[in-house]
Amino acid sequence: MEIREYSTYREDEILNLYSSVGWTAYTDVPEFLREGFRHSLLVLAAYEEDELLGILRAVGDGYTIVWIQDILVFPQQQRKGVGTRLIASVLERYRHVRQIGLATDDTPKTTAFYRALGFTEMSEMGCRAFFRV
Repeated sequence: MEIREYSTYREDEILNLYSSVGWTAYTDVPEFLREGFRHSLLVLAAYEEDELLGILRAVGDGYTIVWIQDILVFPQQQRKGVGTRLIASVLERYRHVRQIGLATDDTPKTTAFYRALGFTEMSEMGCRAFFRV
């Protein structure tokens, strides 16, 4: 598996990936997703030869904050270390950044995954997050 920057947006494969994990709110307006990729701080992709396995999309300034906006792995590639390698690549690249955050589903599986990678819930740091949707 190779992790590399996702520099050429291929709409078909991205829409296929988002659809495969049920993230249809993104695929309903493909032009917004395309612009989101274009304006991201960094997009990394995991490949096995030329086959896309998953992506990670980060936003932020790259100095004081990095937010992992999206991390998706094709269902048939999950639990094979793809997500772990994508996260590790971002953590290494932005090791100088004090705040690296993300939001995720509140399930035991996702909680265990991110805790194993060194993430802490905001509530455990005396913080609270707010979103307006």
